Amino acid sequence: MPDNSDYKIATRAVRTGQVRSQEGEHSDPIFLTSSYVFKSAADAAARFSGEIEGNIYSRFTNPTVRTFEERLAAMEEGECCVATATGMSAIVATCMGLLKAGDHVVAGRDLFGSTIILFNNILTRFGLSFTYVDSTDLSQWKDAIQANTKMLFLETPSNPLCNVSDISSVAKIAHDNQALLVVDNTFCTPVLQQPLKLGADVVVHSSTKYIDGQGRTMGGAVVGSKDQVGEGVYSFLRSAGPSLSPFNAWVQLKGLETLTIRMQAHSRYALEIASWLEAQPSVERVFYPDLPSHPQHALAQRQQTAAAGVLAFQVKGGRDEAWTVIDSTKLFSITANLGDTKSTITHPATTTHGRLTVEQRQEMGVFDNLLRLSIGLEDVDDLKRDLQRGLDQLS
Repeated sequence: MPDNSDYKIATRAVRTGQVRSQEGEHSDPIFLTSSYVFKSAADAAARFSGEIEGNIYSRFTNPTVRTFEERLAAMEEGECCVATATGMSAIVATCMGLLKAGDHVVAGRDLFGSTIILFNNILTRFGLSFTYVDSTDLSQWKDAIQANTKMLFLETPSNPLCNVSDISSVAKIAHDNQALLVVDNTFCTPVLQQPLKLGADVVVHSSTKYIDGQGRTMGGAVVGSKDQVGEGVYSFLRSAGPSLSPFNAWVQLKGLETLTIRMQAHSRYALEIASWLEAQPSVERVFYPDLPSHPQHALAQRQQTAAAGVLAFQVKGGRDEAWTVIDSTKLFSITANLGDTKSTITHPATTTHGRLTVEQRQEMGVFDNLLRLSIGLEDVDDLKRDLQRGLDQLS
């Protein structure tokens, strides 16, 4: 394929990275092999040493995975991508590949629950320290910087409250202090937001979500520069091995091909549901960046082209009322996954954020009356009727 700069993102999502084999296949093939045959002992030695490029072992070199990496890097407009087994392993690889014992990280306190558990309970054992701030308050980012701060980490929009962080401004704070900015772009994907163009250094994804798009496979990815991702993160993956499988890479390649039209539809349907929920008497508050009522609405309009398919809302009452809405649904899937063609509903306080303390959840705004929706591709009127059944019981 010619230079990617000639093409828009929807074209890159379909065409980038494919190298056809001698069979002349039109669709991307799956290379289900663990190892590769070398032409000679000298060829094997040259590949292992890095003197020449080529496949070595599928833990860190596989043609199907490479196509996925090149395609996602082109969509994010990054120099390179390292694909991983899950979204969480993408975060682990980023931290372990770019940080060392004694380094300090400033992170938004509204990160995904598992990310906070990873930081606090596991990475601290290896000498990293973390400070959490209100991700929407630039003064808190500045005040949290220490002499050993090497990374700022944020998720925007956040999970589940859809808080929107100012990527450009946080990037400036990071760079003024010789630190890196890492942005979790799982919710928006490169179709709706490109953090690298806004000043971020590294982008991470849980490709399990929208990139797969149908809830089939696990995966993650790290995108950035050749130095940081192509060297630091790749070196960790090569030795530690949290690798994306060729089959999962192939499935997610197919997901990338339809990502543009799906993200547009998810966003359109989610906005309609969010606007409808705001008018329901048993709903206390709705969190969705494309709503004018959202506190970072203006920022979201500048930074994103749409707000994706995840929204949250608080019902009047507590956990019992929230569970009543969940248990009254027949169409929504009661599951903690998101980014699926099938709409999902979950109670974050007892699922995705259930391992956090009550105090941590309250500080984040994850209260017992909060519900998170991931709006799929069903008919919106059917989804409204499904939610209305539970909301009517609260009225």
